[in-house]
Amino acid sequence: MVVIPAGRVAAFYLDRTEVTNAAFARFVQATGFRTSAERPVDWAVLRQELPPGTPRPPDAQLQPGALVFAPTAAPVPLDDERQWWRWTPGASWRHPEGPASGLAGRDEHPVVQVAHTDAAAFCAWAGKRLPTEPEWEHAARGGLEGKRFTWGDAPITPALANTWQGTFPVRDLGDDGHAGTAPVGSYPANGYGLVDMAGNVWEWTADRYVPSMADHDMGGGGMTTAPDERVIRGGSFMCHASYCEGYRVAARMHATPATSLQHTGFRCAASPAVPATSQADAAPAGRP
Repeated sequence: MVVIPAGRVAAFYLDRTEVTNAAFARFVQATGFRTSAERPVDWAVLRQELPPGTPRPPDAQLQPGALVFAPTAAPVPLDDERQWWRWTPGASWRHPEGPASGLAGRDEHPVVQVAHTDAAAFCAWAGKRLPTEPEWEHAARGGLEGKRFTWGDAPITPALANTWQGTFPVRDLGDDGHAGTAPVGSYPANGYGLVDMAGNVWEWTADRYVPSMADHDMGGGGMTTAPDERVIRGGSFMCHASYCEGYRVAARMHATPATSLQHTGFRCAASPAVPATSQADAAPAGRP
């Protein structure tokens, strides 16, 4: 963990990287934990994440699963994210793009398809917690107050963060070296030594979502708005200037605590009294 000096918030610790598949696998191996996407679907919860009036799907479609990105065949209007998200039975952190996908070669990629409840459970097991939204933003700035991005005000380039190159949502050209998630730490750290605070995957925070002016360019935010949504920060490999600039330090997204998404993960924080290492850091490596 990295010590984040006091500023807008009191000093605290924050993980240098997003939690990886390998780290999450150690948690699952130690506890037998099943994520939200691996449990039977509760229609009363799922309907909160869908547009009002969405009919109840057949029971065959209410199997454990998660939302998976589905590229479109051609450019489409960017005002309806349902065009590129698909509810996919069998999708989970072990199978991020659906049941035919896996984690081979992705030990050091950030874990995705984890809901807020899953992220909070991991952090508690590790003796940590999720960062608050003010803590996350203070850390992301890395000491560069008033700047648009974690690296300053210079426009984004493929060398700075893992985002989308090409026509969204048709095809990510991968000019930054990755079409999809990248191993954590593949891009330069910010001023506090934290990596991937912009791009790669969105990150859960502890705070409930309250709309703000910073949300105006997020292309629909966290799917639909529902009670008890939580804030997600940092942008992801799907962020593109034509749709959103989620990699801006001030940009925000939101989703219900049970939502699992292919582009969303997390990192953990800790208060100063908590040691900078934990059982999650020290546990022997396990296979996803």
